Amino acid sequence: MLAPPLAQAQLADEALMRSYASGQATAFETLYARHSLRIWRYFYRNTGDAALADDLAQDLWLAVVDCACRYEVRSRFTTWLFTMAHNRLVDHWRRQRPGISLSADTQESMRLAESLFAASGFEPEQQLDRQLMAQAILAALARLPAEQRECFLLQVEADLTLAEIAQATGVGEETAKSRLRYARAKLRAALEELA
Repeated sequence: MLAPPLAQAQLADEALMRSYASGQATAFETLYARHSLRIWRYFYRNTGDAALADDLAQDLWLAVVDCACRYEVRSRFTTWLFTMAHNRLVDHWRRQRPGISLSADTQESMRLAESLFAASGFEPEQQLDRQLMAQAILAALARLPAEQRECFLLQVEADLTLAEIAQATGVGEETAKSRLRYARAKLRAALEELA
């Protein structure tokens, strides 16, 4: 039996996906509300292009709709979802190799930089320091090799475990672990330079 719409907020993602496959449209709305921003940020931080992130995210959600009737719970829903996101990203990179532009001069990057470190109650000088730190993180993130950046973002944005990152990217756990380690080391070195 399907859960009433109000109770959907408490349902696990996997149960929501099964409910959607059974015809309950509000289940999809709940899934979309939970994960759409994380998916968009994942695409945006990997491509540096807001319009492209919109297109990739839209394509992904259409694929979720198309796959609903064949969905089987084999892992967490987020692992399945971000595996599909990874595949779309790989397909995009195969078609063309865009340059990453997470520079401070784009509106999206400035909003991201401000949200990373902005906190109320700080003096203007402290807020500026935090913005500069956020911009340095964005710049360091943009300089990471694509595979390292993607593993890092899957952990940070999607909250995937090491095993889930390996599954989503189609590599072994040791490879995913190495990519994460190198990404963190490079980001740490970039922040130490700033300090």
